[in-house]
Amino acid sequence: MGNRFQVEERFADGAQYIGGRPSHGSSGRSHTVVDPATGREVLTYALASAADVDAAVAAAAGAFPAWSGATPGERSEALHRLASVLAEQAEDFAYAESLQCGKPIKLSREFDVPGTVDNTAFFAGAARHLQGQAAAEYSGDHTSYVRREAIGVVGSIAPWNYPLQMAAWKILPAIAAGNTVVLKPAETTPLTSLMFARAVTEAGIPDGVVNIVTGAGRDAGEHLVGHPGVAMTSFTGSTAVGRRVAEIATATVKRLHLELGGKAPFVVFDDADPEAAAHGAVAASLINSGQDCTAATRAYVQRPLYEAFTARVAELMEGVRLGDPFDPSTDLGPLVSHAHRDRVAGFVERARGYATVVTGGSAPGGTLAGGAYYRPTLITGAPQDSEAVQAEIFGPVLVVLPFDTDDEGLALANDTPYGLAASAWTRGVYRANRATRELRAGCVWINDHIPIISEMPHGGYKASGFGKDMSSYSFEEYTQVKHVMYDNTAVAAKDWHRTIFGDR
Repeated sequence: MGNRFQVEERFADGAQYIGGRPSHGSSGRSHTVVDPATGREVLTYALASAADVDAAVAAAAGAFPAWSGATPGERSEALHRLASVLAEQAEDFAYAESLQCGKPIKLSREFDVPGTVDNTAFFAGAARHLQGQAAAEYSGDHTSYVRREAIGVVGSIAPWNYPLQMAAWKILPAIAAGNTVVLKPAETTPLTSLMFARAVTEAGIPDGVVNIVTGAGRDAGEHLVGHPGVAMTSFTGSTAVGRRVAEIATATVKRLHLELGGKAPFVVFDDADPEAAAHGAVAASLINSGQDCTAATRAYVQRPLYEAFTARVAELMEGVRLGDPFDPSTDLGPLVSHAHRDRVAGFVERARGYATVVTGGSAPGGTLAGGAYYRPTLITGAPQDSEAVQAEIFGPVLVVLPFDTDDEGLALANDTPYGLAASAWTRGVYRANRATRELRAGCVWINDHIPIISEMPHGGYKASGFGKDMSSYSFEEYTQVKHVMYDNTAVAAKDWHRTIFGDR
C-alpha cells in the first residue's frame, strides 16, 4: 500500500484546492507534514496566503447560485456518487490518515473512513428532507409557510485529531443544504481533506462547491473567518482558539458554529458492571491516543467499586500494545507530534506533585523512541480543582476519583467549564434516567462511552461550544429560515390600516 500511495506524487500540484483544481500556496512560506510515528518528513508544501483565501471564497461565491438552485434530488444524487467514490478509495484514505496522524490503521480502517462514508450517505438522503413548517392560515387572512434556504459561502476550520471526519462533518451538511464551502484543515494534517475535495470533483459536484486552503491559523484562518464574502463560520478546535474565532466572526456579524474542548466525565455507580466499566474506561480514554474531545478523562467511581476499578483499569492499560500504526495488531499509536507529546507529559509530571501516577507516565524507548509515543497513564488522588482534573490534557491520560453519594458524583461530574460528552454506568433505570437529565453535556451515554452515529447530533454545552454536527439537526446551522406570507383577501383597504391612517 505504501508503494502504491506516493505522497509527494499525489500532492505534487500543491496543498490547495480551489475551484476544482489543485494549486500551490502563494504565502512564500512552507510547512512539512511529519509522520509522528517515526519523525520522518512526509511532504513539504507551500502555505496559503490571504490572496489564496480570497480566490477560494470567490470560487465558492461563483458556484453558489447554481448549487443552491439545484433541486434537493440533484444534490442528493451527487452526494450518493461521492459516497461511492470515497468507498472505492477507502484504503488510500485510511493509509493517509494514519500516516499524517499516527493513529493505528485499524482505527482508520474501521472508524474514521467508514464513518465518513456513512456520513456522506446519510446526508445524501437528508438533502431531500429540508422542510419548513406546513402552510396554514395563522392570521386568518394570510397563508404562511417557512422556507429553508442556504446561507451562502461557509468558511470552516477543522482540527488535526480527526482530519477526515471533521472535514466531512463541516462540508457535508453545508453542501447538502445548498451552501458552498471553503475549508481550512490543520496545516499539520491536510492530506485527507485534500483527497476529500478531489473526490468531490470525481463525483461530479461542480467546481467551487468545495475548496481547501491549507495555511497558518493567524494568516489563512483569521482571514477566512473575517472575510466579508463568508456568511458563516464553523470551527472545531480548542476553546481558547474558539474565543478568538468568535471575536473575529462577531465583528463581521456572521453565523457561528463552535465545537470546542471537552473534559468528559465517566461516572461509575456502585451497581455498575465493574468489568464493563473498566473495559469501557480504557477504550474511551485511549481512543485516538486520547486526542478526542469526547474521550473519557475523569472517572468518578462510587467508593465500594473504587479500588477494584482502579486496579483493573491499570491492569488493562498495561496490556495495551504500542507500536507501528501500520501494524494491524497495534492498539495505541503516537500522539500527533513530539511537541504535543511533551505538552501531555508536562501535565503528568506536574501531577506527580499532588497525585499518584499508578501506571504509565512516560514515553517508551527502544524501537519507538523516535516517535511521539506516550504510555497509557492512570492518575489517582488528584484534587477536584487540580489541573489534571480541570484542564484538557488531550492525551492517553485518565484521572480516577472516588465519590460517596449519587448527588456528589453528579455534582463532581458537572464541575468543569466543559460540557461536550459524559457517561454513566449503572444497572438502575432510575439512576440512569437521573444521570441523563442532570449531566450537563451535549451527549450522555449509559453503559458505554464514545460511539457516535450519523443520525444523531454532536455538540456541546458551556465552554464546549454551541451548534450541532451530524444528523438533521446540523441543518439548523447551515440554513436560513424565511417566513413567507400571502394575503388571501384581495382587499385594498385592510382593516388594520386604520391603525396607521384613516378610519374604519
